[in-house]
Amino acid sequence: MNGERSFRTWALASVALNLFLVGGIAGGAWRWWSGHAEAERAAPVVQLAPGASAPAAPRALRFAADGLAPARRQAFRVGLREVRRQSADLVQASRDGRLETARLMAAPSFDRAAAEAALARTRAADIALRERVEGHVLAFAATLSPAERATFVQGLSTQGGLRVPAAPASAARP
Repeated sequence: MNGERSFRTWALASVALNLFLVGGIAGGAWRWWSGHAEAERAAPVVQLAPGASAPAAPRALRFAADGLAPARRQAFRVGLREVRRQSADLVQASRDGRLETARLMAAPSFDRAAAEAALARTRAADIALRERVEGHVLAFAATLSPAERATFVQGLSTQGGLRVPAAPASAARP
């Protein structure tokens, strides 16, 4: 009798736990497939406390085309991805140069000439990478209509390479 009662208790606990898990999985799946993006867009706007700064906007270059049509945005991002793939050697050379510079600077005997040479290699790789990325940006801009190009320039000025930092308060003109 005692073994049968113990089995029943464990069976009921197992059924309850399984129902809880199935409900959680089903609820999560429903939330995922029922347009969770719409719920996020409808989220209330957070009011900032006085003196608090606004959340940072995305600043990566890939977000510069966000104001364009989805097909144009996708084309820009695919192009950036391709440039990144083609430039993997430059990124690695830049990373290696920085590591080499750090190693040389941390060495017991500082070899300035070697550190300068490592920095020069790093700088050359950085410049070559920047030239490739900027070439893609210009080639993409050439495919846009004037209105799209104006939108793209606005995106570049807030999230891309044309971003101009705010002037310091001391440099503000009256």
